[in-house]
Amino acid sequence: MARKVLFVVTSNQKLGDTGRKTGVHFDELATPYYVLQDAGIEVEIASPQGGAAPIDNQAERGENPANVERFLDDQYAMDKLKLTKRLDQVLAEGYLGVFLPGGHGTMWDLPHDARLGPLLAKVYEAGKPVAAVCHGPAGFVGATRSDGRPLIQGKKVNCFSDDEEKAVELENVVPFLLESKLRELGAEVETADKFTEKVVEDGNLITGQNPMSAQALAERLLEQLKNADTTEQAA
Repeated sequence: MARKVLFVVTSNQKLGDTGRKTGVHFDELATPYYVLQDAGIEVEIASPQGGAAPIDNQAERGENPANVERFLDDQYAMDKLKLTKRLDQVLAEGYLGVFLPGGHGTMWDLPHDARLGPLLAKVYEAGKPVAAVCHGPAGFVGATRSDGRPLIQGKKVNCFSDDEEKAVELENVVPFLLESKLRELGAEVETADKFTEKVVEDGNLITGQNPMSAQALAERLLEQLKNADTTEQAA
């Protein structure tokens, strides 16, 4: 199998009815992207609609986090973001794992995408890592295992917390509070203090709380991918 991981980003650029724009959180995309690419693992990017993915949290050039600046200077990476694959164009079998970056846009289009839920379940049940950070776990909302149970039922996870959502004053804008929704689906949600790093690993499910968690989450994901490689070679 080719050494590839699939990133699934939002296609939604509208922040509810506020008139403000949103999209994928750029640093939550760029930081894990380079952790994997620099380790020799190819990243492909897909989205519900395909084509150009909307970007959130992009500042003026020179004022972005280092990995965002690197991404902006990397034409190969930028082309992937401008030409994302549609979710119906990807197969779970082609990837070593799946990662869902955050950004508020995910809250509107990932939860009930008819293609994403089955993709995540198939990757998870194959024993491959499924990772998500911040609002990325919104993609778990519509994912069910082959026995019909929610993918995250009984699993330890985390995500952008309800307290964090209230702190950014968007609790009445998002369609639901993500932490509360994951609890409703039977997950054991473990959160840290607002805007501090937190990564939770439960088997091949890896989740991070916020942008501050993207680096640590990516490193955990890479470690699982390396362990999988070692196991395959030993077999």
